[in-house]
Amino acid sequence: MDVKELIEKLDLKVLCGEDFSKNINGCYCGDLLSWVMSRAQEGDIWLTVMGNINSIGVAVLADVACIVLTENAALDADALNRAKQNDVIILQTEKNSYQMAAAISQLI
Repeated sequence: MDVKELIEKLDLKVLCGEDFSKNINGCYCGDLLSWVMSRAQEGDIWLTVMGNINSIGVAVLADVACIVLTENAALDADALNRAKQNDVIILQTEKNSYQMAAAISQLI
């Protein structure tokens, strides 16, 4: 599955990104950035409430397929600009991380 399919099947809001062809290999839930940086895998969907500039750096280092901000968590302006510069896809949902992970597990 690619990010485009994820967006369509789970009705996710796009906050940043244009090329949704990245393949999804798994899912990682976490908000402690150092933990995510050392454990998220390339191609993971990263579920978090952390919408700050540091999250973008972690996403780039871990090479995640996309970030999904759960519980309608906000994305700050600095993070949005950095995400655009680094081609990081950021999506948003009102669902919590558990609900999203459960839905994703049915798809991948």
